[in-house]
Amino acid sequence: MAKEKIPVTPAIRALRAAGISFTDHLYQYEEKGGTATSSRELGVDEHCVIKTLVMEDEGKEPLIVLMHGDLQVSTKELARLISARSVSPCSPDTAYKHTGYLTGGTSPFGTKRQLTVYIEESIIHLPKIYINGGKRGYLVAVAPADLVKILNPIPVRVGYAK
Repeated sequence: MAKEKIPVTPAIRALRAAGISFTDHLYQYEEKGGTATSSRELGVDEHCVIKTLVMEDEGKEPLIVLMHGDLQVSTKELARLISARSVSPCSPDTAYKHTGYLTGGTSPFGTKRQLTVYIEESIIHLPKIYINGGKRGYLVAVAPADLVKILNPIPVRVGYAK
């Protein structure tokens, strides 16, 4: 069986340019499978698989929220914290326009447009995280400190259990 080729995406180029150490993790992508699928396929805790969610405020200003795979984002709490009237997920087309990534393959690294990034505070304290590498079925494992170094995200507490 041929070995799967590791993709070179804008996210990977950004990580390499910043000198960030990471490991590649390919898995069989399932439509709407989300972090439950990737964590199962890779044999890792879903709490350590980080979702990259593209959202926008009431003025259609886009932003990224990084959240544990097993938690949801309280958009009301996020809106309150960032002094917005509302925050809601972007449509897949709008998210693609801002990031250059397809839904299910969105990475916070190497986005088409630089977006403000918010991170669930507890992610920073994990020893290692798995986050999208810019293609469906492809995660990279990085140290949260390296993610903070490259993205300079704003820590928030907006996660809640599904």
